[in-house]
Amino acid sequence: MSVELRHLRYFVAVAHEGHVTRAAEKLHMQQPPLSQQIRALEQEIGAALLLRHPRGVSLTDAGRSFLADAEAILAAVERATVKARRTARGETGRIAVGFTTSAPFHPLVARAIREFRRERPDISFVLEENSSGDLLAALRDERLDIAFIRSGLVEPQGLQVYELLHEEMSAALPSRHRLARRPKLALKDLATEDFILYRRADGRGLYDVIIAACSAAGFSPHVSQEAPRIVSTLNLVAAGLGITIVPASLSRLPLEGVTYRPLTGRPAIRVPLTLACRRDDPSAATQAFIEKVRRLA
Repeated sequence: MSVELRHLRYFVAVAHEGHVTRAAEKLHMQQPPLSQQIRALEQEIGAALLLRHPRGVSLTDAGRSFLADAEAILAAVERATVKARRTARGETGRIAVGFTTSAPFHPLVARAIREFRRERPDISFVLEENSSGDLLAALRDERLDIAFIRSGLVEPQGLQVYELLHEEMSAALPSRHRLARRPKLALKDLATEDFILYRRADGRGLYDVIIAACSAAGFSPHVSQEAPRIVSTLNLVAAGLGITIVPASLSRLPLEGVTYRPLTGRPAIRVPLTLACRRDDPSAATQAFIEKVRRLA
């Protein structure tokens, strides 16, 4: 016989009751089989755990030692069981979230994480900022669970992409720029300006949207600078090296020397915010968060 959890439960019940018959009643079993199981347990261990008396039982020294460990083992199993059930229900666990530089500025992202954490406080988040290409590679390698990106996918390769919303774009100008005095701008007003863009290799979604919109407005933008991060483009704007176009949510980012102006007229310039994840991800917590984000969007 090998020691099983049921043997531990039998012994703990007898030890607590101090009486085999009462323990058997509590366990909903007959007294003779319970006595047999306890004796078999003692034989397996190689030590007497109980002293038998005419009207009950008491613990030997070995029994007291074994009781403490048996209770600890049963408590650990109970905790593991509860944790596994909660994890299966998506109530506990960890979600690794990636996002491009511009994504976390949209209030949807912060709101989704904040509300989800309030509803499921035992779920932790690990956050990573990177380019869209690196985020998608991390998804496929299972280093990330979901990613907020600014473009769709031509070749999903096992990934699922949900389009959450389309966001208006704003012009970011040096504060002393002549156009900064206007309350709003048309895209064609920027035709002769030097553009500073988030480089295409890292921000293909934003880059392509801007170039396509300028083309539709009748001009090809003069790109004088490219930066590795969208916030870096704003720093270059503040230095007076040109103008840029950013998702409107970035206008909430106060930066000395930069003035934001909404873009109006035709063509409308909007950029998507999308959520990418693995198609076969079995995590209940991740699936619950995806559903939360999509409901909020």
